[in-house]
Amino acid sequence: MFGRIFHNRTCLALAHKVKAFANSRRQCLSNKCCHEETKIISKTPTPAKELLHPPYVSLYGDWPADDQTRFLADMTVITDFITEAEEHAMLEELEPVLKRIRYEVDHWDDAIHGYRETERKHWFPANRVILDRVKDIAFEGETLPYVHVLDLTKEGVIKPHVDSVRFCGTTIAGLSLLTDSVMRLVRTNDEEQTNEDYRQIFASSREDKFWADVLLSRRSLYVMKDHARYKFTHEILVGDESIFKGRKIEKERRVSVICRNEA
Repeated sequence: MFGRIFHNRTCLALAHKVKAFANSRRQCLSNKCCHEETKIISKTPTPAKELLHPPYVSLYGDWPADDQTRFLADMTVITDFITEAEEHAMLEELEPVLKRIRYEVDHWDDAIHGYRETERKHWFPANRVILDRVKDIAFEGETLPYVHVLDLTKEGVIKPHVDSVRFCGTTIAGLSLLTDSVMRLVRTNDEEQTNEDYRQIFASSREDKFWADVLLSRRSLYVMKDHARYKFTHEILVGDESIFKGRKIEKERRVSVICRNEA
């Protein structure tokens, strides 16, 4: 019971933070994406379809009401979290470092292809201000001192996987630089996660599953925590699969700046 109360309070706190940030930035909601009606595509009607969905989420399959409620609370995207000038400033700091690193064909756990990565502890003052804003919005407690920077080529892929619980805590928050992209999250379960070291699966068929496609627009911040993080695989779609609500999303080179909390 205490865990459920804590979870609800945490979700409510995050919701208040997001609302306050949106008000302070006077975010414009007149763009096409924000005015599109969110649709639920499924083989049978979704029991909880009356719930309101944010414009950056599209749900597929037959969602149980509890899963849907918890997922929508634990997967948040804030569009235009940073300005074009702030994106430029962050890339100006990162590009000299990234250029010294070659792109890798595959990752040690086979989850990522066509990428390079680094971790950074010390940032230019202006960029540190941005990261402090991320922490204020996304986290309740301490974050890991090193920020993860992942550079994905245009053809690079992040395969379906569930993050390891060994390396960090319940929440990750990522800035999406240079391009729009689509993240797909597919509901999984503990029985499917046969690899205890990394708890990942690669689904061959989704006919009996339910999932969400989430639009990560350029310069947005996504916050993924708890239920959304550990009960769903997540991946970045590429090529012909990179579609959101029937609209092709041309993913280009993508740099993500990712903060995590302590385990």
